[in-house]
Amino acid sequence: MGVSDRELEDRIRELLYARAADSSICPSDVARAIAPDEWRPLMEPVRQAARRLVAAGEVEITQRGAVVDPDSVRGPIRIRRVHG
Repeated sequence: MGVSDRELEDRIRELLYARAADSSICPSDVARAIAPDEWRPLMEPVRQAARRLVAAGEVEITQRGAVVDPDSVRGPIRIRRVHG
């Protein structure tokens, strides 16, 4: 499946800004929005896109509600807008 990095990042932004400012999304929400029937192979690319957006200061990655280091986190994560 040829999904660009930009498309993944844009879809993360789109889903986040469609929700309340304090809401978060799951990487699977992004993957399913792009490829409803073939979303599983997109999970790691979505996580990578989220890490790039963390580096750009646009989003935070959380686990159990706490912000975590995107490079060392393991297991389920959520993505949310940076709280200013």
